[in-house]
Amino acid sequence: MSNNLVIVESPAKAKTIEGFLGEGFTVKSSYGHVRDLAKKGFGVDIENNFSPNYEIPPDKAKVVAELKKLAKSASTVWLATDEDREGEAISWHLFESLDLDEKRTKRIVFHEITKTAIKNAIATPRTIDKHLVDAQQARRILDRLVGFELSPVLWKKVRPSLSAGRVQSVAVRLIVEREREVMNFKSTSSYKVVANFLSGNSVVKAELGTKFKTLDEARAFLKKCASADFTIENVETKPSKKSPSAPFTTSTLQQEASRKLGFSVAQTMVVAQRLYESGNITYMRTDSVNLSDTAINQAKEAITGNYGARYLNIRQYKNKSKGAQEAHEAIRPTYIDKSTISGDSADRRLYELIWKRTIASQMSDAELEKTTATISISSTTEKFVAQGEVLKFDGFLKVYMESTDDEDEENQEGMLPPMKIGEKLKANDITATERFTHHPARFTEASLVKKLEELGIGRPSTYAPTISTIQKREYVVKEDREGTQRNFNIATLKNGSVTEEIKTEGTGAEKAKLFPTDIGMVVTDFLLAQFPQIMDFNFTAKVEEEFDEIAEGKISWTKMLDAFYKPFHKNVIDTSENSERASGERLLGIDPETGKNVIVRIGRFGPMAQIGDSNDENNKPKFAALRKDQRIDTITFEEAMDLFKLPRTVGEFEGKEMVVAIGRFGPYIRHNSIFISLKKEDDPMTITSDRAIELIKAKRQAEIDKYIKSFPENPSVQVLNGRWGPYLAIDKNNYKLPKGTDPHQLTLEDCLAIAADPKNASKGNRFKKKETVLAPKKAAPAKKVAKKAPAKKAAAKKTAVKKTAKKAVK
Repeated sequence: MSNNLVIVESPAKAKTIEGFLGEGFTVKSSYGHVRDLAKKGFGVDIENNFSPNYEIPPDKAKVVAELKKLAKSASTVWLATDEDREGEAISWHLFESLDLDEKRTKRIVFHEITKTAIKNAIATPRTIDKHLVDAQQARRILDRLVGFELSPVLWKKVRPSLSAGRVQSVAVRLIVEREREVMNFKSTSSYKVVANFLSGNSVVKAELGTKFKTLDEARAFLKKCASADFTIENVETKPSKKSPSAPFTTSTLQQEASRKLGFSVAQTMVVAQRLYESGNITYMRTDSVNLSDTAINQAKEAITGNYGARYLNIRQYKNKSKGAQEAHEAIRPTYIDKSTISGDSADRRLYELIWKRTIASQMSDAELEKTTATISISSTTEKFVAQGEVLKFDGFLKVYMESTDDEDEENQEGMLPPMKIGEKLKANDITATERFTHHPARFTEASLVKKLEELGIGRPSTYAPTISTIQKREYVVKEDREGTQRNFNIATLKNGSVTEEIKTEGTGAEKAKLFPTDIGMVVTDFLLAQFPQIMDFNFTAKVEEEFDEIAEGKISWTKMLDAFYKPFHKNVIDTSENSERASGERLLGIDPETGKNVIVRIGRFGPMAQIGDSNDENNKPKFAALRKDQRIDTITFEEAMDLFKLPRTVGEFEGKEMVVAIGRFGPYIRHNSIFISLKKEDDPMTITSDRAIELIKAKRQAEIDKYIKSFPENPSVQVLNGRWGPYLAIDKNNYKLPKGTDPHQLTLEDCLAIAADPKNASKGNRFKKKETVLAPKKAAPAKKVAKKAPAKKAAAKKTAVKKTAKKAVK
């Protein structure tokens, strides 16, 4: 038994590590968690001190069986999963599921996948940290209890198939409350006055320190300036500095990748995972801003070598986030001398962002000189102020400049020419422009992560899943929205006379912002009314702090759960039995034809308009689904009444009617039992027969173009054209084609080989590994394969392991 077995979570990580360890070591992947709470029931024995009932899912039975076989013949089993709580829990589940011998099992951790780090980890193993495991168990069990108890209440009181979660519901609350702030915001206008003065051959731009509420006030001020003298009253010059930001944590990386690269939070984490597993960056789930001595020394060499000693300023940063977890290092390149890497565009761009941020954090401050000139007006007491900024030494700005969520291009400072006190200036023009106050900014994914972190809600590992979940469950949508046009006034003084004009500008356009859906708003209102504690920001943050205390061994995880569950469960029972149904119902007016109420509310299939009373058995109400761009809170009576004009027949095509209607997924045309979605620019109320025929033909052509190749001997295997190019589809799994592949030349064997390639097992939702895919290699008919699958699942279920706790592992 001389063989060493190393177990990690992912195949990519396994491949990288195996290259470092060499002979005597076999590195295998568990493909993530091998056990989870049983799907049947709660998966938790509440009466027995919250004892978890774990089981091995059917799709992991083969993986566990293979690892168990290898572990029996290994001299030592090295559990090398990630160093955070989730990774520690995976190691513990492997220990339990594989029946490992404590004497022959070692736990190793590392925050970067380099040869040195792996060798050091092997040299300094430890045992499994049960406190970290307990913290993960507490989170998993508490979230299961909240989800499993709250969701049925929502099914009963709001709508079937809804769900709630401890962190996701609070995140939705933030978005709902921000949307209501926006809706209730009343914009006001004022007049900003800007002058362009001539100083020698230069133009000096200055802004009046006062804003005027009305056009009359602004006009009166401009008239005062018509014959005034303008004099430089004071010039103040001050040196200033800009310091670099700390190296990336998970949340700051998600925020900056969103601003600079346009990545979603989930995309950032997928790319960062690839970079980590391929050995390019340190561990990507961290709230630490520390850099190791090795990293600082590497940065020192890179900075002095590339930019010179003046650009070097070694720093150590301190954590500011609430409840920082384990003492990880910040996210940085593993080899700082590499400013770029090979690979696809997303990998390269994110790596370069991390490299620049890391290098900049150890560079000198940027040195600036700020000049402020005050300009007096002979005819009034108001004063103009001109501000300028000169960059004296670029420092870290040579490499990197952090972005913000609300950069104000209108107020960017430029340079000022040399100016002297007492100097007379000539006004080239003075302009008063009507400006409007702006509502609070809606959340982007990045700014929501920032807010969650500020409130202490969630941890680095939970931000991305939370934001993905609230969108998948359709409580929130991320989308662009068009703005509207508005008029604004401008008054200009030039050559002694004042002219006025009205201009038009766009306002209210949003890009990639998070908006609550109607169901998200109704569910949030219901939960706030019935479960105020669960929806309280401070309470949610306190729960996170208790998880931290469990991880540190300060409190018992079962006592923490018991203190939470008893009052929570009582609240669930009371709400289920005594609360009213919630539908977000809003009365819009009276139908002039029937005299019945017209309301909008949440129905079984989503937001809808209704004429009449649901309880009137003699006269059933009429229903119409709201359009995707309509909201319960803002729809007007007229807009709601228009919905009842649908469905409408717009004409005939090939002897069949073309009917336009609105369904769950938006407006569509129904023709010959086929449904064709309308485009964004198409209005279901006005679409013509010709346009409907055009969309029908386009749908048919798209269906023809979709299919590149299929195989009669195995119809479940198809080569298709997708949004991002050709891809392979087998049953419900999609696979990316290797670079340089001609999709038209692929054989059935080629397709099955692509699907079986382990490289395709860990690249996100388009690259799934499924063992049943390999069955068609024997050329068995697709139907037979489908029939065998349930039998395999049944067999797997018999081997599923159900355990609570087995061994005391420290």
